[in-house]
Amino acid sequence: MLSNIEFIRQSLEIHLFFARIMKEHSFFLQVGFTPRDVSFSQQADLFRVEFDRLLKDVILLSNGVVSHSVIESGQIVTSYTLNAEMASSYLTGVQIQTGLTQAELGLVGGENIVYNPVLEQRVYMVNQNALALTAGLINFKDTVLRNVLSCNMFTVNYPLLIDHIMREAKLYFRMIDRLQRREQINIAQEIYEQELFWNKIMAEHSKFIRGLLDPTEEDLFNMANNFGKEFDKLTEDVKKTMGKTLPISKVTDESLEATKRISDFNAQGTRGLIECKIKSIIIPLLGDHVLRESNHFIHLLKKFQKAV
Repeated sequence: MLSNIEFIRQSLEIHLFFARIMKEHSFFLQVGFTPRDVSFSQQADLFRVEFDRLLKDVILLSNGVVSHSVIESGQIVTSYTLNAEMASSYLTGVQIQTGLTQAELGLVGGENIVYNPVLEQRVYMVNQNALALTAGLINFKDTVLRNVLSCNMFTVNYPLLIDHIMREAKLYFRMIDRLQRREQINIAQEIYEQELFWNKIMAEHSKFIRGLLDPTEEDLFNMANNFGKEFDKLTEDVKKTMGKTLPISKVTDESLEATKRISDFNAQGTRGLIECKIKSIIIPLLGDHVLRESNHFIHLLKKFQKAV
C-alpha cells in the first residue's frame, strides 16, 4: 500500500504535469472549432478555466513538497512556456493565465517532507476534483471525435489528434484513480505500459508536426517524418519485449536517446515558432506542449533505467 507521503507527492507531481496538459488540450480544441460550433468552443473554454483552477490549487500545495527532479525535468514548464502562452494568447484572443506559469517557475522542491494529515486531505479532494473534471473532458473529446468522424463537424484538429489527447486524458484519469485507491505501482509492469504509450505518443507528435508545417519547410518536414518512423519502430520494439523476444533494457536505452533528440527538435521548433522563423499552422503553445511531454518521457525513462 502506498505511504501517505508518497500519496501526497505522487499526486501533486502528476497534477503539475497533466493538469497543464489538460488545460492546453481544451485550448487547442477551443480555437479549432468553426463559428457554427461556438457552443463547443464555449464548452472547451469552460474546461480550460476549470483546469486553470485545479492547477492553481495544485501549485499552492506543491511548494517544498514535490521532488527537485520533477521541477528540474522541464515537464512542468520550460524556458519557452511563458513566451509561447503570450504569443498564443495574442494570436487567438484567448486570455491565458500566465500567472500560473510564473508561479510554477518559482516552485521549490523538497525531498524530506513531514507528513501532514491536513495536506493529505486537501490532496485527496484535489484528486477527486481532477477525476470528475477529466472524466467530463474525456466525454467531451469523445463527442467531438464522433461528430468529426461522422462528418457532422469540421475542426482544424486532426481526428487522430483528438483521439491522441483523449488517450492522454484517460491515462491521467487512471493514474489518479490508482492513487486514490492507494495502489502500489508495479514498476516492471509500468515500464512496458508507459514505454508503449509514450513511444506511440512521440510518433504521433512527429506526424502532427509534419502535417502542420508549411510545404516549403522541407528540411523540418523530413526531420519530423524520420522521427515518426523511428518512434513507430520503438513502439513495435516494446511490443516485442512483451513477447520476450527483445530485452526491455535495450529498448529503454534506445527510447531515451531518441526522446532526447526529439526534445531538442521540439525545443528548437518552439523557439522558431515564438520568433516567427518557421512557416506553419502550428500555434506556438503546441510546440511547448509537445516539448514538455517529451521531457516527461525522458524523466520516466531515466527512472526505468534504474529499475531494470
